[in-house]
Amino acid sequence: MKNWMGNWHSVNAFDSYVKKVLKFAARDYFKHAKQRYEREVFFSELSGEDLLKLAVYDQYFPDVEFFNVCGWKVMVSDMELAEAIKLLTKRRREVVLMCYFLDMTDSDIADVLNLTKSTVAEHRTSALLVLREILEARTDE
Repeated sequence: MKNWMGNWHSVNAFDSYVKKVLKFAARDYFKHAKQRYEREVFFSELSGEDLLKLAVYDQYFPDVEFFNVCGWKVMVSDMELAEAIKLLTKRRREVVLMCYFLDMTDSDIADVLNLTKSTVAEHRTSALLVLREILEARTDE
């Protein structure tokens, strides 16, 4: 068995390596701690306006309209938009709600409604034009 004195170079190299690792780990820790200290703010130091930006308020559906689309309930929280959607034909209403509120593709909508993709696209396009006209007429009033 070798004496540790015979491996003096290996012992010194390992000692040097460990010291470097610890030195750089400590440097990184203090660097991140300083960055966190510079960025973090206590709640007591925030202005009222900044606190309001962080606040979350519960909304219990006071002004929402629910639409039934092929067994799915779709909630529209903008009452002006909901009233305009009500004025669409049933097929156009279903296409718009499926596309924009249920995030369905034209292929998915076509499968559900037993239509072709081009018919779904036509319904969506014409429905959007009608919605635009209705909403623009209401904003002009």
